[in-house]
Amino acid sequence: MIHHLRGALFVCCMLGVQAVAYAQAPGKPVRVLVGFPPGAVSDLLPRALADRMSAQLGQPIVVENRAGAGGRLAAAALKAAAPDGATIMLAPIAITLYPLTHKKLEYDPFADFSPLTQVARFQIALAVGPQVPAKTLAEYVALTKKDPRNGDYASAAAGSLPHFVGVMFGRSTGIEMNHIPYKGTAPAITALLGGEIQALVTTLADLSSYHRAGRLRAIATSGVARSPVLPEVPTFIEQGFQLEADGWYGFFAPARTPPELAARLSRAINEAATSPPGRQRLLDMGLEPTGTSPAQFAAIIQRDFDRWTPVIKASGFTAED
Repeated sequence: MIHHLRGALFVCCMLGVQAVAYAQAPGKPVRVLVGFPPGAVSDLLPRALADRMSAQLGQPIVVENRAGAGGRLAAAALKAAAPDGATIMLAPIAITLYPLTHKKLEYDPFADFSPLTQVARFQIALAVGPQVPAKTLAEYVALTKKDPRNGDYASAAAGSLPHFVGVMFGRSTGIEMNHIPYKGTAPAITALLGGEIQALVTTLADLSSYHRAGRLRAIATSGVARSPVLPEVPTFIEQGFQLEADGWYGFFAPARTPPELAARLSRAINEAATSPPGRQRLLDMGLEPTGTSPAQFAAIIQRDFDRWTPVIKASGFTAED
């Protein structure tokens, strides 16, 4: 019995050593799963970091698009992958919030993934169309109290982070914010510019060029501090509204990835993102480079899950798929 136990322990130890050795072996590729189509920010981000990550790890980086189901296909593929560092995933915050919106989910973000690093943050903005005279949040709230139609706001999709930021804003101000979902950011912006809708909540990067051109007016951003993307736009907090809600992108490995391997991957990603070239590429995408340890990222995920739980429940939203 003792010999069998020793043998089992030896096999487990050797499997762990082989997993680390495999990922550390030069030339072995690292696949980065992306749950969205080519051209999306979540696709461009890992491609922007790939060369520097490859140099740090001594391994080729291959970005693989597993588009569909709002990123859930890639998440399911990561869950099924071996915890050997050969497969990781880049995903937005939504991946970790789906348990709050989906009755049936193919993965558990807390049990099935090993967080590696929050690589970048992004802010959400509230914008109004050219037909709405409000230049500040206080003016917008006043207009909406007089005419509730001004509380009709668009987002790129039901169940998205901007959708829930609108819910949070309505709860904090006591005004009725009526969500109008569109099939993507571009149709939502077109509706705002055409006067079909009065307000829009979306990622700051998506509307920054329209704001600069004067075609719409961003009146608040969701960070603790102003965003470097549009530093002239004040935050919700600056304007007296207690709303703070950064989105983020992060890298994940399968559950049971050895801690030393997770730390090694995290360091390589962070170096790529915070190096001067990497930082500039992310800023050009409207992202704020961060870079965390696996433990820090795990704490962020839990904090955001706790923060959004009451907001999502208050929205009454449940995904249909």
